[in-house]
Amino acid sequence: MASQEIENLASALARLPGLGPRSARRAVLWLVKHRETALDQVLDALSTVKEKLVECDTCGNVDTQNPCTICADPRRDAKSICVVEDVADLWALDRARLFTGTFHVLGGRLSALDGVRPEDLAIDSLLGRVEAGRVDEVVLAMNATLEGQTTAHYIAERLEGHPVRITQLAHGLPVGGELDYLDEGTLAQALRARRPLG
Repeated sequence: MASQEIENLASALARLPGLGPRSARRAVLWLVKHRETALDQVLDALSTVKEKLVECDTCGNVDTQNPCTICADPRRDAKSICVVEDVADLWALDRARLFTGTFHVLGGRLSALDGVRPEDLAIDSLLGRVEAGRVDEVVLAMNATLEGQTTAHYIAERLEGHPVRITQLAHGLPVGGELDYLDEGTLAQALRARRPLG
């Protein structure tokens, strides 16, 4: 048995996605073993992120500056917005480096079972960005789940009457799949083959 403090650290790490109790203990042991070189770096990085972390007022991305580095990048095509469910999806698509526009994070997806309603998501701020008149295309990049597709159709209905082209990622993404878990080749094909919705 380790001390209570070490057990508390292992328990905290075990709550992270992808880490169970055994993996968390291994991570703690590695940190303890390399405390002279690695532990301070990890602590400093966590402390810095904790102090500087903000949510972008424009798109909802999480960054250490506001507006985020994507929204502030003058090379981005502000006329094209890719709408995603959460920040993990944004990061997955941006890693592929195939979409040169901006993003918009909804903060979830519509779900009657979970009680998530349209007003619980950042749909109104998306409409505000479109109504500002500088957007030509809205790419609906919802996960290929029932709730994701319901959310996409709801947003498409809300955008009717606005002078924008509405597209969605091509089908071929695995049903029930989530963007954050897909490889860059699959994401690249889905982005290239996007088509009008409806």
